Amino acid sequence: MSAQEIVLFDLPSKAPLKSWSLNPWKTRLALNYKGLEYPNIKPRLEKHLPGRELYTIPTVIMPNGDYITDSFEIADALEKAFPAPSLHLDSPYLEKLKAVMPDIMAALVGVYVPLVPERLLNEASKPYWYETREAKVGMPLDRLARERGGDEAWKAAAPHLHKVTALLGENADGPFFMGKEVSFADFVWAGFLIFYRRIGDDVFQKLLDATGNRDLHLKLLEGVKPWSERDDH
Repeated sequence: MSAQEIVLFDLPSKAPLKSWSLNPWKTRLALNYKGLEYPNIKPRLEKHLPGRELYTIPTVIMPNGDYITDSFEIADALEKAFPAPSLHLDSPYLEKLKAVMPDIMAALVGVYVPLVPERLLNEASKPYWYETREAKVGMPLDRLARERGGDEAWKAAAPHLHKVTALLGENADGPFFMGKEVSFADFVWAGFLIFYRRIGDDVFQKLLDATGNRDLHLKLLEGVKPWSERDDH
């Protein structure tokens, strides 16, 4: 491994093989933003444990050999090892996003959890997803979709999504939370948006509608495009 090469462990998907999960996207965007090289590790892993999650995702191996998990801990390590360009981890927008994200995810659990295996996972990954998620929510995922998905889920999520929209609109010169200055807060939210876009355009459009101002979020996605285009390894 070269002096600045970082190994990123991501989750497999069905074809086309592109990154989909929101937490690895936070790290992927940060790596791309800092211009750091990370190789495609899928061929190394697939022959040993095809289609399985090997570690908590995301996980990275830093150039010094350290393994680090959790997207926020990874961001902190990247900022210390490679301080420029800055991720602005001290931005108040990051803390505000971290505070509202659990409410959004809880409101939409009946939307995304049942759809991930249907639309994103390869066949080898599906049994693990069903086993672990059904144990976590305490019911089969088809029942979860019926009872906690649909329009009611979007209505429950809307007030929390509006909070993010308000934060994103505070700096009118945009498209980022800090205005024209990109930060890790943008990567956190962009990872969330990309995740729902990967689930399907039908779901993504409902998400945009529920935010109260779809254009703000689309402009953010356009703003992070230089770092989101590398999505297949």
